[in-house]
Amino acid sequence: MSRELVFYTNPQSRGRIVRWMLEEVGSPYRTEVIEYGESMKSPEYLAINPMGKVPTVTHGNDVISECAAICAYLAVAFPEAGLYAQRAHSAYYRWLFFAAGPLEAAIINRQLGADVAPDQEAMVGYGNYDRVMDALESAVSGKAFIAGDTFSAADVYLGSHIDWGLSFGAIEARPAFEAYRAGLVERPAYLRARELDDALVSSQD
Repeated sequence: MSRELVFYTNPQSRGRIVRWMLEEVGSPYRTEVIEYGESMKSPEYLAINPMGKVPTVTHGNDVISECAAICAYLAVAFPEAGLYAQRAHSAYYRWLFFAAGPLEAAIINRQLGADVAPDQEAMVGYGNYDRVMDALESAVSGKAFIAGDTFSAADVYLGSHIDWGLSFGAIEARPAFEAYRAGLVERPAYLRARELDDALVSSQD
């Protein structure tokens, strides 16, 4: 018996990452839009995600939150989609969680104006913004995909951060970043996901 796949999101959130992943998976899913404010902090939703944030995915009785975890889970739960880079699994896990940890932390701190002082670099783990950008540039330079020669969930997650960062000036517009993004944003699943979420944004206006 198939287990229902339910996607709890808001189109103006990191849920856009998971929407793209779900469209790549290609399995039917139901979308539940959760509004910011009372709906997101309601007892009903807190019973699903105690953090009171989106996105969250339920798959039967399984509950998965955190975008990187959702992407990793879906890649394994739906192997027919071919989104787990088994032949390059070390790079797959390395860069998936690099994006979830050092990259996101460095970007958000920079956007908040919370640049790390030299004597604080060991405490934050990622060192500093420039070091993260250099590592990211080295990782994607000359590559269509981050793990081996096939598209994977790691590309969804890392690519989403690069796409957002370039769009809003949070990531430097280095040629390697632009080239990597260009190979991802024309994917049919990416375009479907963007269209679905943009339509939801319009309906909220």
